[in-house]
Amino acid sequence: MEILKIREHRELAERAAKWFHAKWSIPVEAYQESIAACLRGDKVIPQWYVALEQDEIIGGLGVIENDFHDRPDLTPNVCAVYVEKAWRCQGIAGALLRTVCEDMRQFEIKTLYLLTDHTNFYERYGWEFLCLVQGDGETEPARMYERSTNSI
Repeated sequence: MEILKIREHRELAERAAKWFHAKWSIPVEAYQESIAACLRGDKVIPQWYVALEQDEIIGGLGVIENDFHDRPDLTPNVCAVYVEKAWRCQGIAGALLRTVCEDMRQFEIKTLYLLTDHTNFYERYGWEFLCLVQGDGETEPARMYERSTNSI
């Protein structure tokens, strides 16, 4: 398994956009736009990453300014974390999360945020519960986590 930064592998851009769309049902155009902004490289955020096994995308995540919540001060956000079911429980999510922290640290981003309804999963990778935030269009608040990129 290898983890690739989309900005260094332009050839994966369209494939990655379609893969994320299939996992999260966000319009493919939203992923295409965000990945295109990543490839332009005029800003640090957004960034996108995929885990590949024999040229198959088996996992991925992104970093965007705001993951559809009411706290614009909590930025940037890790988003769209997903590992294919057949590949779960093999440390792939942890490897993706470590990679994004290391990469963001190189860009001098000190803290990352992550919105989720999972409990206990992200804690094992060093993320700490920060607060509840209101997701766009959601009736219940969701859990916001934070992680220092310096404590890997």
